[in-house]
Amino acid sequence: MVSSEAAPFAKSGGLADVVGSLPAALAELGVEAAVLLPRYGSVPLDGAVRVFDPLPIWLGGTRYDTALYRRDRGVPFYLLDYPPLYQRDGLYGNSDGDFPDNHLRFALLARSALEVARRVFRPRVIHCHDWQAGLVPAYLRGPLANDPTFLGVRTLFTIHNLGYPGRCPGAVLPQLGLDPAQFHVDGLEFLGDVSFLKAGLVYADALSTVSRTYAREIQTSEQGFGLDDVLRSRSRVLHGIVNGVDYSLWNPESDPYIAAHYSVSDLAGKRRCKQDLVRRMGLPGEALEKPLVGIVSRFAAQKGLDLIADIAEPLAAGDLSLVALGSGEAVYEELFRDLAAAHPSSVAVRIGYDDRLAHQIEAGSDIFLMPSHYEPCGLNQIYSLRYGTIPVVRATGGLDDTIEEGTGFKFQEYSGIALWEALSAALAAWRDQDEWTARMKRGMRKDFSWRVSAREYSQLYRQL
Repeated sequence: MVSSEAAPFAKSGGLADVVGSLPAALAELGVEAAVLLPRYGSVPLDGAVRVFDPLPIWLGGTRYDTALYRRDRGVPFYLLDYPPLYQRDGLYGNSDGDFPDNHLRFALLARSALEVARRVFRPRVIHCHDWQAGLVPAYLRGPLANDPTFLGVRTLFTIHNLGYPGRCPGAVLPQLGLDPAQFHVDGLEFLGDVSFLKAGLVYADALSTVSRTYAREIQTSEQGFGLDDVLRSRSRVLHGIVNGVDYSLWNPESDPYIAAHYSVSDLAGKRRCKQDLVRRMGLPGEALEKPLVGIVSRFAAQKGLDLIADIAEPLAAGDLSLVALGSGEAVYEELFRDLAAAHPSSVAVRIGYDDRLAHQIEAGSDIFLMPSHYEPCGLNQIYSLRYGTIPVVRATGGLDDTIEEGTGFKFQEYSGIALWEALSAALAAWRDQDEWTARMKRGMRKDFSWRVSAREYSQLYRQL
């Protein structure tokens, strides 16, 4: 596997969770797997074994003397070390924006992956994750097309979020060591630029994305980000596989971050978790007797925060309490700050990310809100099911695939009215605690472990 991030080494989102957990689940099925990712400045080398130093990589006539280290977490994780490109604060950018040389940073990752495949770990399949690994198939179909080392090697390209195309000017093509003949509308070219994402879509032997519904949605003009025609042309090799979750980390029976443990057979601890969350967030004691709605999200329009803005006043003034954790676009951070300031007895917010508090919100809330505009898979709704916290979601992508009528509440139309109607239905259902408890237990029994997803990936690898 080739990825720009993997938990616990480097993480900015769900991609890291996938690449951090899937390889070990594959290993349990007998698949021999390894992962390559950059060694960023935040990744220590404690306990790492130096495998290659130097590992020379040539790109566009320039030699990069990289080094390769290995850390084991059930499977080998190879860390590509090249300080001039990777030793920085931030994975992809900083407060000034994206790093202007990201195209070079991730071209080096892709080209290095092929040297690792040549010298260290000989794969049958190279599984490339998101735009940062998109050039791997392009190199195999272009400059390395006649290299006997890679005869029979197949590639799988997984789209975690089509909204990030990995664009750079066509003028940098020679710097990336790519064949200029690949720069055309049926190859690397996208809106006049090179697109790393499109390279993966066009040149990989097979494609996958992280839910069945998202695989269909990205073939439409509404959610295709200008690449829907490419995806429709490759629909025969496009597969939707829902992400799994790591229940060793997200399980109310053993979670070290929550006030009390509980299970589907003994729910008593969930009340204590709600008490603890109410106290931590500074809400009054009467919040215990109201439905408590939780949000843990990146504060962005993609996550449906504009819909929450549409219903902000009735939400804050309703017979409920709301706790929110996240950060992102300034307009939405300000929205939650203003709501909390105007309604301190019913709304509490923490700006930033706090993993411990995220677990406590999952355990202490009654309802979890995810009104996303689009959501390739989503993980928090799956965590919510295991914690007996009923999801209210928009029926898109993985949210539609993982939430059923008997385990949560869904709405179709992307509007504040539709969101409010779905949330109102959940609030009304909460009043019948016997039926609510039955709904909680149905969700808690669902199995979205990596075992299930790993079996599907293993079958796809074997097909390749």
